[in-house]
Amino acid sequence: MGQSCLQEVSAKRDSKRRLITVLACRAEGSRLYGKPLQNLNPTKGVTILDQIISSVKRKACISSIVLAVSDGVANEPFHGVAHKHAIGSIHGDPQDVLQRLIQGCRAEEGTDVFRVTTESPFMYHEAVEEAWERHVQHGNDVTAVDGLPEGAHFEIYTLRALEESHKLGDSRHRSELCSLYIREHRSDFKVEAIPVPKVVCRPELRLTVDYPEDLALCRAVYLALAGHAPLIPMAEIIRFLDSHPTIKALAEPYAKPEWLWLTPEELAQCP
Repeated sequence: MGQSCLQEVSAKRDSKRRLITVLACRAEGSRLYGKPLQNLNPTKGVTILDQIISSVKRKACISSIVLAVSDGVANEPFHGVAHKHAIGSIHGDPQDVLQRLIQGCRAEEGTDVFRVTTESPFMYHEAVEEAWERHVQHGNDVTAVDGLPEGAHFEIYTLRALEESHKLGDSRHRSELCSLYIREHRSDFKVEAIPVPKVVCRPELRLTVDYPEDLALCRAVYLALAGHAPLIPMAEIIRFLDSHPTIKALAEPYAKPEWLWLTPEELAQCP
């Protein structure tokens, strides 16, 4: 078969892939209630979840978005958010987050899942298209970015990899630690971790909301850089925090510099 024919076959195969953003939502939280529904801009009523959905909608490689909502009356408002944004929603077991991700992907007839956490308003959107291209072209089970501020990461999984994790894993692997089974059995999966530029390789920073201080920091970032919203450049966020040490210090007591996919040696090679 000639090269042009091979390329045509590959293009047809890839065109059948559907990348679905599945956002796991729940209101409960021992440190801060209703984190995804907390306001980044109280005046305009822009919540963390609004910011995430608006960001994802700007990415043409993502076919659709679905909220995977935990069962329970307290979580009903999330279905209203889905209606407001004209996206889908499903509900499922509160503890089995992995199953909800699978359900959400299946509901949208997806082949792959784009995952960010719903308490983290500022994903590293600059690398989404490249990650999806690598994911498809390299035949990856998982494609992820690593080394960023906590909360800025995203991951792409094949639906098959998530189904395998659920089938073979236990309750720990089915919790919010959705990547745990794959990380513990990495040799069984094809994983590609994309290093990020040194200017944004700042794992000691924190851009996720778990405590009131985190929320204050993320609000300050959003209000200062709202002119870029929803796709706020990560370098601009880091520049803002570095130039406002008092704001940056708000989250320092909770910062836990770590990485899930890259080794320390790989992180040192970030371009």
